[in-house]
Amino acid sequence: MAATSRHRAVSSNRWPFGKNGSALENQISVCLSVGMNETEIFKALADPTRRAVFERLVEGEKNATQVREGLDVSQPAISQHLTVLRKAGLVRERRIGRHVNYVVDPNGLTPLLDWFDRYRVYWPARIERLKTLLKELDQ
Repeated sequence: MAATSRHRAVSSNRWPFGKNGSALENQISVCLSVGMNETEIFKALADPTRRAVFERLVEGEKNATQVREGLDVSQPAISQHLTVLRKAGLVRERRIGRHVNYVVDPNGLTPLLDWFDRYRVYWPARIERLKTLLKELDQ
């Protein structure tokens, strides 16, 4: 099966390693998301509609129609937002026959968390300086 997407899941009826191959699928997803960087993730989540789509998928697996419910966005626009989220490694798709469901890839945020960790060492010193400044302003 030729994968046109970095995170395309193999349909369960063609997967030889158990019901949905979820353990192997997750390992493949991790390997494919290693190349993702925080810039792509920030770009993907910069759009408020895309963030809303992502938040809906955090609640659980949904198809594009379910994701669209309650949003004032066309179906083609939802599909484009889902494509951007998929390419950023934040969302996976799972095909069941001709139906496609989308789910958040828990490993997709790893590059973003790593980025935050690099800057976390600066926070305590800055907070202390802010406390000192606030005390000086109170006096």
